[in-house]
Amino acid sequence: MTDAPMLTYWHCLTGEDGVTTQVRRCLTRFEKQSMGGSSGEQWNDVLGRFEGRVIFAELPAGFDGDWHENPKPQWIVPLSGRWWVETMDGTRVEMGPGEVSFGGDQGSRGGKGHRSGVVGDEPCRMMIVQVGAVPGEVAGAEEA
Repeated sequence: MTDAPMLTYWHCLTGEDGVTTQVRRCLTRFEKQSMGGSSGEQWNDVLGRFEGRVIFAELPAGFDGDWHENPKPQWIVPLSGRWWVETMDGTRVEMGPGEVSFGGDQGSRGGKGHRSGVVGDEPCRMMIVQVGAVPGEVAGAEEA
């Protein structure tokens, strides 16, 4: 039997003191499921049902996202190019295509949240999935 996969991601969050940080976490509740019809089984980690929206964005080369909070809890996945995120505690993470981040830094001290920008001379295209709340598995996920 094949072992269930694990997916790591960066979680940008606000601590009890209002200071933001980034922690490497893992999604670990994968189960084999079919997507329906005659489709074979695949590994899925279903985080729940949420009101939300999907945004495709392109950050231009030289983009400077000065201090701000994520507008809603949101999954961010770069599709091409690279970007960086720096939190109030000084943690800076660079991510490229296929790497995953969860932006949950709402309620930070002074609404400062994080800074972000593009790495290099190419734009960064990304998919952003905003959700109405922090998924339970994310809130309780173990550090990687």
